[in-house]
Amino acid sequence: MPIAYDHVMSLSETSKFSYTDRDTILYALGVGFARDPLNAAELPFVYEGAGLRAVPTMTCVLSVGGKILVQTGINFLMMVHGEQRITLHKPLAPRGDISSSTRISACVDKGEGKGAVLVFTTEMTDEKNAPVATVEMSAFARGDGGFGGPREGAPIPHTIPDRAPDHSFETGTRADQALLYRLSGDRNPLHADPAIAKAAGFEKPILHGLYTYGTACRMMLQHVCDYDPAALKAFDARFSSPVFPGEILAMDVWRDGREISLRVRVKERGLVVLNNGRAVVG
Repeated sequence: MPIAYDHVMSLSETSKFSYTDRDTILYALGVGFARDPLNAAELPFVYEGAGLRAVPTMTCVLSVGGKILVQTGINFLMMVHGEQRITLHKPLAPRGDISSSTRISACVDKGEGKGAVLVFTTEMTDEKNAPVATVEMSAFARGDGGFGGPREGAPIPHTIPDRAPDHSFETGTRADQALLYRLSGDRNPLHADPAIAKAAGFEKPILHGLYTYGTACRMMLQHVCDYDPAALKAFDARFSSPVFPGEILAMDVWRDGREISLRVRVKERGLVVLNNGRAVVG
């Protein structure tokens, strides 16, 4: 059934939930913090006795709203995660109560046979109704174009500078990384069941796109922000290819004042997996 533009643009969803230090620690472990348990700089992300800190990209896990996605009527078998963007209005607390309000801020018709782009925008506030984060997720619905909607309005990708990167960093991924990361909420069997992964065309289960995104944030905190989550004000990236557990991720960064451009690739295959990345620090 084709997308009904007016219906989709009228959809919204609100929710309230609590999260604990266990959720915060589990997310940090899931994106690779504290592989060296004696690293004093990373201990605060995984140990409540060290002054627990939350990883900024955890907001993407806390803000997931499934009901509104189901109501769009798109073909889920043809949907892929296109982009993820967060703007931090204050550091995410390591535990607390969150209210979220999600709406569809854009529904772009790429044309018959070319798909559609839906942009989901979530505003998150804390128990005092103070803004915490704005989270934006773009979904590319490959099988749902040609419904007569607007052709403009999709997010404009950030342009990577046309020069050699200022710095490059690497990090490994564990063979069991997807099994650990999925405990933060995304239980899609594509990331755990070898038979389902093969049926989907992959040689083995792949890592979650948001794992790669969260790991890029970890590298940004480590190499640019001196492990201070409050220094990261925004973090955006476009998903371009999947990653297999056990592969090495290499992140290239370009710094222009407070704006950091970034690109992440799989070292072994030379394949870009996160592109058009942008962070704001300060």
